[in-house]
Amino acid sequence: MRIHIATDHAGLDFSTHLKNHLTDAGHEVIDHGPAEYDPIDDYPAFCINAAKGVIADQQAGVQALGVVFGGSGNGEQIAANKVQGIRAALVWNTSTAELARQHNDANVISIGARQHTIEEATGFIDTFIAEPFSFEERHARRIAQLAEFEATGTIAGKHVDA
Repeated sequence: MRIHIATDHAGLDFSTHLKNHLTDAGHEVIDHGPAEYDPIDDYPAFCINAAKGVIADQQAGVQALGVVFGGSGNGEQIAANKVQGIRAALVWNTSTAELARQHNDANVISIGARQHTIEEATGFIDTFIAEPFSFEERHARRIAQLAEFEATGTIAGKHVDA
């Protein structure tokens, strides 16, 4: 599987570990940056590029997921979710990693690099990559509603305030 990753300065050390770990597990890793430490870097472009890479691959029929991380993971998740078609979930334990895939068919996860050990974060990522979407009707229906709202600003048959 192709895995797109991005971070900010807070996750740069973790990104080196993650690239090696994922490559050793047989994945192709695309690193969207940063390439070097800059304590005042801006993560949005890195995370948006990773998310765009995931969507481009998925639309081309390539199995792909994304991992973005920073100090808390919050801003990185927000940035990734600005890309149409991305469902980025903030993950803080194994259960949230599983549920992000099972229930939300998340295609990107975000992790707070300052909130977890390297071993914990690596475990969350491995769980996320291995877990399939459940394809349960209720979850598929909800994901379709989110995609519909993203594309049209409304959800057919549902009240969405203007």
